[in-house]
Amino acid sequence: MHDAPHVRELTDDDATTAWHLGRTTFGSDPQPPPDDTTATPGTTRYGAFDHTGRLIGKALDLHHHQWWDGRTVAAADIASVAVAPETRGRGIARALLTTLLRGAHDRGAAISALFPTVAAPYRTCGWETAGSLRTVSLPTALLTRHRPAPHLTIRPGTAADLTAVDDLHTATTRHRRGLLARSGPLHQHRRTRHTTDDTLPHDGLTLVEHHGHLVGYAGWDRRHGYGDQGTLTVEDLAASTADAARALVGTLASWHSVAPTLRLTLLPGDPLIPHLPVEKAREHEQDTWMHRPVDVTRAVRDRGWPAHLNGTTTFTLDDPLADWNTGTWHLEVANGSAELRRTTTPADLHLTVRGFALLYTGAATARTVAQAGLLHHPAGTDPAPLDLLAAGGPAQLGDYF
Repeated sequence: MHDAPHVRELTDDDATTAWHLGRTTFGSDPQPPPDDTTATPGTTRYGAFDHTGRLIGKALDLHHHQWWDGRTVAAADIASVAVAPETRGRGIARALLTTLLRGAHDRGAAISALFPTVAAPYRTCGWETAGSLRTVSLPTALLTRHRPAPHLTIRPGTAADLTAVDDLHTATTRHRRGLLARSGPLHQHRRTRHTTDDTLPHDGLTLVEHHGHLVGYAGWDRRHGYGDQGTLTVEDLAASTADAARALVGTLASWHSVAPTLRLTLLPGDPLIPHLPVEKAREHEQDTWMHRPVDVTRAVRDRGWPAHLNGTTTFTLDDPLADWNTGTWHLEVANGSAELRRTTTPADLHLTVRGFALLYTGAATARTVAQAGLLHHPAGTDPAPLDLLAAGGPAQLGDYF
């Protein structure tokens, strides 16, 4: 029998111990960062302590916002979950995540995403796999050397251009689902640091402008020298016009003599895809991501919905870690908005929180969720009305955190 851990927010007094736990877990640099602190704006750090006061687990709540059809939804995105090796399998992560969810709910978060090292512990806490972030490799020599259109200018970017970069990122991602919005204290903290130091987030930044107005950019890193292993990794990319996309591809192609391999993350529908030899792409890495609601009423209310969609359905939801989500709900979607209200009306559709995550992110249909055992209904009852919750298409994540 082991005592339940005590979970609380970490303070600066815990910073060194927390860093050592993370270094041990993830095998990071043995030298601590010079600004080692727990007080980063837009974050909440939690620690689990045993009866002696020893730190045995930690988790980080990132106060992100995600775009959902033109509206931002407050998120509690999770990173840096670590448990001391001697205490694994004793419910430490579950205790951390239960406290984190309650804290996130209290501060107004609606949804949560994470990139798991292993999915099973998160599934027991209500998260479910909803997609993957894929990085591919392309032979740089196969890219077409497009000449930029006469009305376009290509130049290197500086820290002074980062605000315009953020604005273009917003313009090209706000209509999607799940992508991180560049707003809030955490993003502002990171942006202020680069502006103050006059540095860039990456090795270089290439801008495409139309009469001084930014229409495309690529933030990139150079690695592995200039021989056969030389790579150009595009970390951040956006284009608002086809001409801008072609100009970016042409500039990336110019690296072929010193960087034979181009690595980049391409989301479905990316405007660069029609201008790239994607048939030659090879997968470099794939990072699975998971999702769950923090507060189902906010998750439904705060996002955008397809304007043409109208409908209602009733279902029960079971959420063992977040009891405020448990109950019977009536969903109504109309005119680009939706509302979830508690009801006493009996419901035939019984949804688990993991099933809710799959539907909300458009990762599955009600029938396939039922086949997976995450939605239960009487024989002969059609689960398809819950497809209303899945309307709008699949969600995506474009940033690893």
